[in-house]
This record gives sequence, structure tokens and C-alpha cells, in this order.
Amino acid sequence: MEIGSKLKEARVQCTMTQEQVAEELQVSRQTISNWENEKSYPDVNSLVLLSEVFKTSIDNLIKGDIENMKEKINEQEIKKFNYYGNIFTVHLVITLLSAVPLFFWLERLAFIPFGILFVITMYWALKVEKVKKDNDIQTYKEIVAFSEGKRLDEIQKQREIGKRPYQNVLKMIVAAIVAIVVCFLIGLLFHLLGN
Repeated sequence: MEIGSKLKEARVQCTMTQEQVAEELQVSRQTISNWENEKSYPDVNSLVLLSEVFKTSIDNLIKGDIENMKEKINEQEIKKFNYYGNIFTVHLVITLLSAVPLFFWLERLAFIPFGILFVITMYWALKVEKVKKDNDIQTYKEIVAFSEGKRLDEIQKQREIGKRPYQNVLKMIVAAIVAIVVCFLIGLLFHLLGN
């Protein structure tokens, strides 16, 4: 980020010392030094005060840093998406693999732990869906590109947007098949336990 050098440049142009700027902002001289050396960054209120002290716009102070800030935010979103996705995957696998043993050992009481596992899995699924919605990613190609920190160009994005209705139908079909398989397995378990 370039904000540190821009702050220093603006301070020098105003012929002010770090102590004078610190006094104007009611912060320590060390804080000003940290901002200029990019060990830390000013918050929004400090940027407003700095722009007033240096008689310049906030835009001039942070110009060039906006893209870097967007990249940092994007990196955080990708990490969050991958983290939620991994937790969801683990819970989904545990939920699916535990269904048969739970119903085999606990019979009808298995609905309680299975229900708890299912609710936890759905919680993480909703977290993943929120990140997807916030970043406007829905198709497989968009998800893969996003998780790798890439963005699709406009033509690719428009193609993927065109695929969304078909993929929504496919999602419903897959969800129905999974539900039928789970119901079949649970019914089979009850049948085996009943005999």
C-alpha cells in the first residue's frame, strides 16, 4: 500500500513535523510514524482529520490504495469461503456416514443426534451460501475461480449467468436424489431392525 508515503509527502509539503501532525490529531508521534512506515493504517476518522490538516482530499491520500484494499478484502472473503466450505464438507460427511450406525444402534432415538448433526451442517451450508451471495458466485466455474482467488472476465461471467437457471434445476434434482437415498437407507434400517 502507498498510503504511508503519501501521508509523509503531504506532511512534508505542509512543512509539518510528525509531532505537529500528532498534536493536531491528538495521537502520539509514534502513531504518525507507524502510519508513514505502514506498520499500521489510519482509520476513517483519522483520514478525514489528516485530509483537513494537509488541506487535501481523502481521495488524494488513498488513491492507488483502493485496488490494494479491494484485493485485501477479496483475500479475506476467499479465506472465509474456503474455511466455511471445509467445515461444511466435514460436517456433511460426518452426518451422512453417521446416519446408518446411529439408526442401527439407537433405533428411533437416533433422530435426536442425527437431527443435531443435520442442523449444524445446515448452519455451515448457510454460511457458505451467504459468502456466495455476497460475492455473486453461483455456478461451479465461478466458485472454483473465486476459491482460487481469480475472477472471470465479463464474457465468461455472462456465460455463467446464463447457466444459472439450468444449474438451479440440476441442484433440485440432486437434492431430491440425495433425500430419496437417505430416506431409503433409513427405511431399510427400520426394516432390518424390525426383523
